[in-house]
Amino acid sequence: MIKGIGSWITRYSEKQPEKLAIVSGDNYLTYKHFNERINQLAHSLTEYGIRKGDRVNALLLNTNEILETLFACAKIGAIFVPINFRLSADEVEYIVRDSSGSIFIYDHRLVQVADAIDERIDTLHYIVQVGTGHDRHINYEQLLANQSTEEPIHDITLEDPHMMMYTSGTTGRPKGALLTHGNTVWNAINAIVDISIESDDVTLTVAPLFHISGMNIFTTPTFYKGGTVLLQDQFNPVDILQAIEQEKVTTLFLVPAMWLAVTQVPNFESYDLSSLRLNVSGGASCPITVIEFFQSKGIPFIEGFGLTETAPFVALLDSENSVRKNGSVGKPPIHVDIRVVDEFTQDVATEEIGELLVRGPNVFREYWNNPEETEKAIKNGWFHTGDLAKFDDEGFLYIVDRKKDMIISGGENVYPVEIEQLLYRHPAVKDVAIIGYPDDQWGESVKAFVVLKDSKASITLSDIELFCENKLARFKVPKRLKVIEELPRNATGKVLKTVLRAELTEIS
Repeated sequence: MIKGIGSWITRYSEKQPEKLAIVSGDNYLTYKHFNERINQLAHSLTEYGIRKGDRVNALLLNTNEILETLFACAKIGAIFVPINFRLSADEVEYIVRDSSGSIFIYDHRLVQVADAIDERIDTLHYIVQVGTGHDRHINYEQLLANQSTEEPIHDITLEDPHMMMYTSGTTGRPKGALLTHGNTVWNAINAIVDISIESDDVTLTVAPLFHISGMNIFTTPTFYKGGTVLLQDQFNPVDILQAIEQEKVTTLFLVPAMWLAVTQVPNFESYDLSSLRLNVSGGASCPITVIEFFQSKGIPFIEGFGLTETAPFVALLDSENSVRKNGSVGKPPIHVDIRVVDEFTQDVATEEIGELLVRGPNVFREYWNNPEETEKAIKNGWFHTGDLAKFDDEGFLYIVDRKKDMIISGGENVYPVEIEQLLYRHPAVKDVAIIGYPDDQWGESVKAFVVLKDSKASITLSDIELFCENKLARFKVPKRLKVIEELPRNATGKVLKTVLRAELTEIS
């Protein structure tokens, strides 16, 4: 009996064949049609020699083809490897080589990167183009043509790997986190139980599907429940609001930078957003002002926390507590255990800061071909996240910062998120990032990178110091300031603080 995630689409194609599964541009696919295309691709991949455990690289945007590839791989036991389409050719080459993929499927809009991969890697057996415009590569639709729509029969279990997602690599080479069918199944169960995803939900997915948040926060759980997924392959805040109004979207996940852009649409109030019932932010710390913006308008808005390695659900703040516990990421779902521990792996007291550990059936199996990093990350069944966190007296979890981003100034621990959340409240500040810089006297001191709401305005270090007075301890107040046009971010919205640390020009 097939137990993998590919069986979801098979079952719904039998139970509700005419129900809409995917809307992708002009493509409206029912569960029956979606399943038939998945089966055709699965048979074609098999004919091209793809076997259980083989890696299938996918440099694809948010279109129906990326989800067809995901589920086709799942049905034959292959490992789906989605690749960040914003990466350079060198970075894509690293992932293709590291994963040892034998087939490379790409969107025609990314042909320059695909050509570079074709020239550099001779171990790839096949290169497939979604769309038209390149005669050298196999056309995706030709892969499906004349293939059987019958179900492929393969022995798939929940313990088998089905997807390998590469971590963002903000501090070094990305690592391939190997996720099993069971990881994604249990993540979907957690989401359905704790977020209450329903079969009549319409999920809008614009966060990139090459990242775990775009793929597994709402998209795969919606398929597990038999709902409808509306795909957008480019982010535009106006398009988001129009889609919600026109398609009656009910569930939406965005990273904080996307949510911030939505709040700044001039005629925001003119859109009918009454269909929305679940709005989740994740991937990075969400500015408190963004959360308050939606809450003030009566739009359900909650913050969650997860990681690639946990598929990703670790904690979610329920709507009942979203105002009362602003700043918290809530509590773990029913099938996830969490701890906050000190350097000796002992549980810390309430309100004390330590490292967050996670255990559950959603935790990844290993880092691909990297036993040393796997051993560091998973100890005695617990995944060591590298995130600093604390519990309050009611058991609500707060993510304080990444261990690597913590600043130690004069022996005191300084957590950038705390300062960032305060500066977001400054009337002139649109975006902000805090880093530490070397200080001969204190070891490290605090530097602020600020993006202003009005590019013609100005802000000084004295303005920042005055705003922080009586709100922060003096050692936490920024000692240097640089105003920039935009913060460098990766595709998931995380600020690339390694780029900021490399800055040499100071403005004070």
